[in-house]
Amino acid sequence: MIHVVSEEVGQWGIRVPARQGEEMRQALLRESALDSSLKVRRDGAELILPVLAERDGAAWYGFEPHPGHKPLPRHELVGGIAIMQDDDRAGAEELLASRPSLHTVVFAQGEVHGEYRTREFAVLAGEETTRTQVTEHGHRFVVDLAGAYFSARLSTERQRILAQVQDGELVLDMFAGVGPFAITLAARAGLVVASDLNPKAIELMLENIAVNRAKNVLPMLADARHLPNILPWKFDRVVMNLPLSGTEFLPEAFRLVKPGGTIHFYSLVSATGEHTARIQELGGTVLAEREVRSYSPGQWHAVYDVQVM
Repeated sequence: MIHVVSEEVGQWGIRVPARQGEEMRQALLRESALDSSLKVRRDGAELILPVLAERDGAAWYGFEPHPGHKPLPRHELVGGIAIMQDDDRAGAEELLASRPSLHTVVFAQGEVHGEYRTREFAVLAGEETTRTQVTEHGHRFVVDLAGAYFSARLSTERQRILAQVQDGELVLDMFAGVGPFAITLAARAGLVVASDLNPKAIELMLENIAVNRAKNVLPMLADARHLPNILPWKFDRVVMNLPLSGTEFLPEAFRLVKPGGTIHFYSLVSATGEHTARIQELGGTVLAEREVRSYSPGQWHAVYDVQVM
């Protein structure tokens, strides 16, 4: 008898205890995030579930394909839009046909750039739009990928910070984008000031505030450098999600936090502790530093939880 061994396919995967495997599989199916063309792997008491795009906690594994299933092109899901890693129109049409939840498939032409943190996209298949709606932990966010920065990969981070917020806190989101951090944290905060320099981001944020009935989010169109001179408050907590250049705004963040308050500072780094000395110089203590996700070989997206003295 001849045994045919399937060639493994590389894909993102997440580990879960075997007893939670079916629950997680169903949750990923509801998100349209499970790669159903690949078999789930077992590793001792854990299962590794293949997912269609990088996400919090994911790593790269080899999976055996299901017989007769061709792996889908690699992509990231944002609501009803798939962002492909390759400019492949045939693959885009295949992807669109395979996933009823999608209305558009795009290819990202370059990285996030400029003071408005925007990115260009080419539509490869489906509707000619970069606008969609994302559902995240009971919230709905209207997003325009070409108009304002949004990262679905920070969903877990938003929930992690929400768990730290005390009832009634005064919170500042210095680079709020379309408002996902601000609206999430508003569930416990007394007031969230959500600032951004991009007019399109503020326009979308206003939609999201209305959609989510977040009555304690105050949107501001402002340059973060001027916030200490504009705002009359000191904050219990500041979120700084500007990974490419947030270091430039650390002095302003420190001026805006109460003694004993917290800054959540996100940055692209190539070494652990890369910003620790600067944080200490400004009068902060690093409570924790963790990797949020990989970014490129030798570089990752990190978050510093900082207590201000």
